[in-house]
Order: sequence, then structure tokens, then C-alpha cells
Amino acid sequence: MSILAKRLSAVKPSPTIAITTKAAELKAAGKDIIGLSAGEPDFDTPDHIKAEAKAAIDRGDTKYTPAQGTPALRKAIVDKFKRENNLTYTTDQVTIGVGGKQVIFNAFFATVQEGDEVIVPAPYWVSYPDIVLMCGGTPVFVPCGENSGFRLDAEGLEKAITPKTKWLVLNSPNNPTGAAYTAADLRKLADVLLKHPHVWVMTDDMYEHLTYDGFKFATICEVEPKLMDRTLTMNGVSKAYAMTGWRMGYACGPLSVIKAMNMVQSQSATHPTSFVQAGTVAALNGPLGFLAERNAVFKERRDMVVKMLNEAKGISCLTPEGAFYVYPSCAGTIGKTSPKGKPIKDDNDFVGLLLEEEGVAAVPGSAFGLSPYFRISYATSTEALRDACTRIQRFCANLK
Repeated sequence: MSILAKRLSAVKPSPTIAITTKAAELKAAGKDIIGLSAGEPDFDTPDHIKAEAKAAIDRGDTKYTPAQGTPALRKAIVDKFKRENNLTYTTDQVTIGVGGKQVIFNAFFATVQEGDEVIVPAPYWVSYPDIVLMCGGTPVFVPCGENSGFRLDAEGLEKAITPKTKWLVLNSPNNPTGAAYTAADLRKLADVLLKHPHVWVMTDDMYEHLTYDGFKFATICEVEPKLMDRTLTMNGVSKAYAMTGWRMGYACGPLSVIKAMNMVQSQSATHPTSFVQAGTVAALNGPLGFLAERNAVFKERRDMVVKMLNEAKGISCLTPEGAFYVYPSCAGTIGKTSPKGKPIKDDNDFVGLLLEEEGVAAVPGSAFGLSPYFRISYATSTEALRDACTRIQRFCANLK
């Protein structure tokens, strides 16, 4: 008899982490590998944030904090939502976690039961469905293809809602596609949600500050305040502030859910690291001038990658509004054989052979619930991206 819990049978390890690990192992073995699978900015954490975390250690802020976070951090989060999103919360409506992933886990663990359904638009971030499954729920996938710009529309949402629906997950800008919802897009979804008061909304706004071409970010409660009493608005500092390793996510929402999530937190991680909380206060309260410079670099990289991928035989790629990913189609390569004579039956084969024969690590669209695509992160050096795209062009040109 296995000691492992049955609930793990439906859960798989993170594909993005698995591919990133494999690429790192190949590189360590001396292979010429360009890793484009990790969603991690290549910029450093801004100096003023690092300085505050160091100062917190020096002044002895290394003890336990409340499970819901320090008063200073909770106030900074409330102020951020008011200042940037026109959302009004109180400090007791705040929850924080060891990264945004734990915030999502705490929310679903506290609310999702056997038989509950969670609507997950596809393509989706790899962890959403597995967290739902771990908490006993059933993910309900709604395919959102290129024709809709990889965005959920009102018709798709309406069809997916059943009496068992507990949550809708909205991620904008999106991982893996970079697609972002305008206020008008969210208005149409909000109109559907207003007709179904039993459906709660989880907004993952982690890439809020990473948008391009003048795109104006909006979150659903900003568009429709009537949804405030059943929406958890989640964010964090990992991506925009280049703080992935700091592990800090946060959310605000209705008090009943926040209290339940904080209770879960108190019995698991207890609280995020004390001096990381101090650094996060500095991030949220500090200047954002560094973002414009970094986003200009990301935009240049995005434009170069999109152009070079669209020049690759059998590849087509939309231009995303935000984040630092592109999600090109490799449909034109399916049914062909690689330069070394191996067949390409799907996007898994394409990505696997691209790594094997050209040393470029990407993530297959199957990991995100929509094939035949693959995800490339352009959060790496421009030189590496140019080299990688040149290798992809060469690989595709030599398919037979």
C-alpha cells in the first residue's frame, strides 16, 4: 500500500520548472543551451528595496509577525490598491503569502470543496488547475484561441458557468500569452458575472505593471464595483519589481474569505519572512521610475522576438499586450521531420527536438492547455534572444 495521498494522483509537477531544471542540467554538462522557459526578469531588485530589507535585518526585524502580515505592509497594500486601482479596502481585508502561488492555494484551500468547479480560461498558468485539484475541486477549461486574442469572452464564460461553479480565474496580463484585458473586455465579463451571484472571481494581476504600447491596465472590481463582495484581487512583487526569489504575494477581498485564508496561513507557513515584508513595504511605497526604463527594454525584446519568429518557416506569433512572454503557433511544423530525421507530431515534439537539436529551451503549449503552441520568455538578454530566434529559424528552415 502506498503512503501517498490519493489526491496527488491527479497532480503533476510544474512543467515550466521541470524544463528550466533540465535546461540548467544540460548547460552544467557543457551543452550550449539558451533557456527561454523561466518566467523571471533578468533585471536585479531595485537598490532601495534591497537596502530596506538589509536595514530591517540590522535593526532586528527578524522575529515572528502576525499571520496576516505586519501593520506597515498591510497599510502599504491598502494604499497601493487605492492609489493605483481605485479600490478601497481596510487593513483587515489583506492577506499575504509566500508568493502569489501560496495566496491562490490558501484561497482555494479555504473555499473549494469536492464537487466545486473553477473556471480556468486556457491558455492558463500551469499551477491553477493543479491547485484546484489538490483542494478537491474540478477545473473547467474554456479554450481561448487566437481568434479571441487568447482572451475569454462573455459567450465562453456564460457557457462555462453551472450551478457548481465556485470561482472564475482571471489572469491579465496573461501567463503564458501576454494577452491583457481592456476595461471594455472586463465590462462584458462583469455583465455576465452580475447574472450569476454564486460565482466568485480570482484576479491574478501579477503582471499589472508590465504592459506596452500605451495599454491601460484595469482590474475587474475597478470596472464593476458591485463585484467587490465576491472578488479576491491578487497581486505581488515578483515580476515588476524583479523579486521572484523574495516570495511575496498579497490579496484583498471580502473579510470572511480573508479571515479563512489567514487562518490557513497561520497553520502552514505562519507568515512570509519578516525582513522580506519590510522590503515589500519599500517596494510598494517607493518610486516606480525604474519600470519605464525596464519596460522599454522588454518592449524592444518583444518586438524583435515576434518579428524573428514570424520569419521562421511554419511559425506564426501574435504581438502580446503585456507580461514578458510570447505564445507562437508551431502548427506549420506538425507532420514534418527534424533535421536529424525525427518526426514532429505535436508541440511537445517540437519543443523537445528544438532543445535537443538546437539547444533552445521553451515550454510546449500542452503545459498551458492549448496546442499546438509554445511559450518563450523574453525576460533574458537581447543577445541571447537574438541567438535563440536565429536557431529557431534555422531549425524550422531545415524541417522536411
